Amino acid sequence: MLHYIQMEKDSPKRKAIPARVEFLRRLPLSVKETLLKKEVDAILFEDIWPDSLIDKLKDYFEEE
Repeated sequence: MLHYIQMEKDSPKRKAIPARVEFLRRLPLSVKETLLKKEVDAILFEDIWPDSLIDKLKDYFEEE
């Protein structure tokens, strides 16, 4: 089952959300250099982000 899920995640049919691509592009290089592959994947595709990613990006979120 894990192999199937991994194949699905790596499928070329997955499309990144354009606003998230733009968000990633606008991050400072110093922040982007600290991001792990799974964190970049989470930014582009996932609804729930790992705590490590939220900690790295906390300065870039607006308070509600």
